[in-house]
Amino acid sequence: MSTLWWQTKGEGKDDLVLLHGWGLNAEVWHCICEELSSHFRLHLVDLPGYGRSQGFGALTLEEMAELVLAQAPEKAIWLGWSLGGLVASQIALQHPQRVKGLVTVASSPCFAAHGDWPGIKPEVLANFQQQLSEDFQRTVERFLSLQTLGTETARQDARRLKSVVLEQPMPSVEVLNGGLEILKTADLRNSLSNLTVPFLRLYGHLDGLVPRKIAGLLDEQWPQSKTVIFPKAAHAPFISHPQDVCQVLVEFQKQIAD
Repeated sequence: MSTLWWQTKGEGKDDLVLLHGWGLNAEVWHCICEELSSHFRLHLVDLPGYGRSQGFGALTLEEMAELVLAQAPEKAIWLGWSLGGLVASQIALQHPQRVKGLVTVASSPCFAAHGDWPGIKPEVLANFQQQLSEDFQRTVERFLSLQTLGTETARQDARRLKSVVLEQPMPSVEVLNGGLEILKTADLRNSLSNLTVPFLRLYGHLDGLVPRKIAGLLDEQWPQSKTVIFPKAAHAPFISHPQDVCQVLVEFQKQIAD
């Protein structure tokens, strides 16, 4: 049976599990690990089929959540970026007793645009799926460049994301397609309305994949959760503004301390 690549580091009293986004792997957290490791025991994970967690096919959101939870500490703060935010949210919904706090970064409970709901147009996601089978690497690179558009350090941030992908084993087209399918179809808006664990949502003001309008809509729908918007960040605020993100996470840790 395949197991997930999992690394634990840090001296803090709280466990913090970090879940990366589509196409990437746990190396993406490199820029905040050092700062956070004095406050948390960090758990770096490659999601099933990504990076060093090879041997998995396309999975549903529920399957991915259960696989990650099986190797996780008994109770942790869960932080998920983008697709990882959906996985972390699913874990909080299915097993709230295992979640001390939930943090989503540049993530949406429903990535696809519907009617008045802002998001990625379904045809854009469908295009990505089609292009994956034609030119796998170029499609992934194009998606990565979308994540940093508009920031002052956009080119440098895009290069960093690209190197994270290329340094580790690439996910299969099947796994990437499965991830896009989750982004295209998942909708946790109503389920998360009833979430009882402390919940923090982080956004980039310039994010082209998760429009900032979502933050305001969810403030109304989920008054129990808290929002922070980083004014000059896009889809990867922890890469463009690592110190700001670390500061917010340490504050959150203090707020939910036992």
